[in-house]
Amino acid sequence: MRVGKYELGKTLGEGSFGKVKFARNVETGNPVAIKILNKNEVLRHKMVEHIKREISTMKLIKHPNVVQLYEVMASKTKIYIVLEYVDGGELFDKIVNHGRLKEEEARRYFQQLINAVDYCHSRGVYHRDLKPENLLLDSHGVLKVSDFGLSTFVPQLRGDGLLHTACGTPNYVAPEVLNDGGYDGAAADVWSCGVILFVLLAGYLPFDEPNIASLYKKISRADFFIPSHFSSSTKKLIKRILDPNPLTRLTIPQIIESEWFKVGYKPPDFEHGEQVSLDDVDAVFNDSEEHHVTEKKERPESMNAFALISRSQGFNLGNLFEKQMGLVKRETRFTSKCSPNEIISKIEETAKPLGFNVRKRNYKMRLQGDKTGRKGHLSVATEVFEVAPSLHVVELRKTGGDTLEFHNFYKSFSSGLKDIVWKSEPITEEKS
Repeated sequence: MRVGKYELGKTLGEGSFGKVKFARNVETGNPVAIKILNKNEVLRHKMVEHIKREISTMKLIKHPNVVQLYEVMASKTKIYIVLEYVDGGELFDKIVNHGRLKEEEARRYFQQLINAVDYCHSRGVYHRDLKPENLLLDSHGVLKVSDFGLSTFVPQLRGDGLLHTACGTPNYVAPEVLNDGGYDGAAADVWSCGVILFVLLAGYLPFDEPNIASLYKKISRADFFIPSHFSSSTKKLIKRILDPNPLTRLTIPQIIESEWFKVGYKPPDFEHGEQVSLDDVDAVFNDSEEHHVTEKKERPESMNAFALISRSQGFNLGNLFEKQMGLVKRETRFTSKCSPNEIISKIEETAKPLGFNVRKRNYKMRLQGDKTGRKGHLSVATEVFEVAPSLHVVELRKTGGDTLEFHNFYKSFSSGLKDIVWKSEPITEEKS
């Protein structure tokens, strides 16, 4: 599938209004990520201003620790946001895989985070949803802040100079955001950075209650316990960042001057871009020009050898055939020798008794749980890929809800798919 000069590849993630796909610039060969939004969905949910804000915000930010926006295109039905492709995964995954980080490593990521947030604030931009899931790592371990969907910038402040929309992820949100009196976006972002630093060093959240009311009470009082293994300078810094009073909370310049932060600190070295024009943002929503999007055939998307290997953990093809339950995270896959239609039918037959509504389109399915979990309804996207005429790879991705609930769902779900899952036979050498 082609969009302008970009050839689209696998889906990297999905959201309410579209998805993010891996792509490659056919002129340069460089990889990118393209956020594809459905115009009708954006209009129907009155999200035009929200999307415009995200695009405008990212155009304003040119920093080595922030995901870069290259260009924006539109067709009659879609909006295409071309972004920097960051291939090292989320910082969240690093914590899940390895637990708490050593102080030196945590400090290095925190320094990069503060550099990025400081620059954003200098451009009048407040992120408002900082969390490890929105912090990406490139192949060199450089941190990149992403997802400005909840961000805002100075022109949208009210006359009192404060923001008034409560948003963000509950565990990382500042106490004043929970109130109705307005809040300073910079101070709220600093609180979120403090929670992130705690998570990096402890391996768990400082504020985590199953009941939202109890969670909000703990956040409002800054009621949290600091582990004994934290150094004294770390404890001092976190206590002053996680101050429930935004007026006495540390500011970013104060954080940068703190004893703990300055260890091994190197200020970012980059060229400050020229003044950015936002005049073309409105044009994206009025552009009716088609960008030569090639429609897919009515068959599963083909998966070549490169794509097959790139999806396999550690380039080990064995993981495609024998997936241990302990390794299932927010995405997993299996192989099948059944026909695509048989696979789709079996998935539907297995999912419905587990309380999932099924929507099908070509060889893609969305499974939506009918019960509300810890983080809303569990939502799972599935897609069938053709490796060869008689071999298919089926990919499952959690697109909404709680990761632990996805694990529990997959245990029951996978047991119902045993008839269609193919396991490779081990290769043995013949003795002469």
